[in-house]
Amino acid sequence: MSESTTCCIAGGGPAGAVLGLLLARSGVDVMVLEKHGDFLRDFRGDTIHPSTREVIDEIGLGPRFEELPQRKVDRLNVVTDDGELGVVQLDLLKSRHPYITFIPQWDFLTMVTEEAARYPNFRLLMRAEAYDLVCERGRIAGLRYRDEKGEEHEIRAALTVVADGRNSTLPRAAGLVSRSYGAPMDVAWFRLDQAEGDPLDTFLRVGAGHLLVSINRTSYWQFGYLVPKGRFGEVRQKGIEEFRRHIAELAPFVADRVEGLDFDAVSVLEVRVDRLHRWYRPGLLVIGDAAHAMSPVAGVGINLAVQDAVAAANRLAGPLRRGVVRTEDLAAVQRRRKPPTIAVQRLQIALQDAFIGPTLRGDRPSRPPRGLQLVRQVRPLRRLLARLLGYGPLPEHVRIPAVRHEG
Repeated sequence: MSESTTCCIAGGGPAGAVLGLLLARSGVDVMVLEKHGDFLRDFRGDTIHPSTREVIDEIGLGPRFEELPQRKVDRLNVVTDDGELGVVQLDLLKSRHPYITFIPQWDFLTMVTEEAARYPNFRLLMRAEAYDLVCERGRIAGLRYRDEKGEEHEIRAALTVVADGRNSTLPRAAGLVSRSYGAPMDVAWFRLDQAEGDPLDTFLRVGAGHLLVSINRTSYWQFGYLVPKGRFGEVRQKGIEEFRRHIAELAPFVADRVEGLDFDAVSVLEVRVDRLHRWYRPGLLVIGDAAHAMSPVAGVGINLAVQDAVAAANRLAGPLRRGVVRTEDLAAVQRRRKPPTIAVQRLQIALQDAFIGPTLRGDRPSRPPRGLQLVRQVRPLRRLLARLLGYGPLPEHVRIPAVRHEG
């Protein structure tokens, strides 16, 4: 079976959903394919930084976003054996939203896709897994997908956008080459209930040979226990009691709750930092994690994905309305988004090499990097760090108008 549209997007995550909405509201026919049946998947990036929050305002969804369950955090702390150190102060930002918002990603994606569905030129296909590309005379002319019954379909499009995450097979099918920059750790995610008397802040706990990210989700704690790359199997071999003991030592306030924790409740994220050399081919553009897998350091992945989507929409909405997208237009998207991606990845790699890796190996004292301690002492540096975390090197703004529609 074959269908056609102007722009076909593989992936209904932050990059694909936001791009689909922006193009639909500008008058472009769009189809977004999401391989799952819903957005209810846990342990995904769900930190909305000020840059993304302003995009939400710019597309008129600010009031609806505020109605969603969320927690706003204006500072990030590091806790060591010697005490607590405030590292990032987002309340120093001169911004409408000087904070990071922790919100379930399924709520964010539902909001975006429901808004997009108000436009008659938008379609969202669930349980539709893109598995191959349609290539004609050296140009990508669409993609192929399987539905929930395993039946195969084909969609022809003037532009195909790959936004289906770091494990996408489509860039390789297009002959696009990725370079990996390595990571010294993986992250074991799990949750524990909150109780009266627990701390209020989200923080990073640094111990001798151990790192634990603790995210306050209001009704529960989401923990990320960092382990050396590829070695969570060794953690399992040592047994759940040893694992529970480490968690209780790093976060004593949950010591009375770790007995209910088992390995079946732990989800391990394989950390990768990589980037495609080229993000496009004639008729094809790759954005978000499919173009550049980010380390979870600083939780910027979802925000870079949204920035990619905004930049792509700004550049491509006009050509798509005219039905002709030049390869030069696609190259322009990469030229704009590649430098901030490189800058963020280099910062993540520097922190991994100087702090995370040595800490997990037990090669350095259990305290924050000296540079962060210096930043804390100099107010202009604190403001600069808050700006970089909140907005990144090149924040994007929606510059394409919405078309009038009924509904």
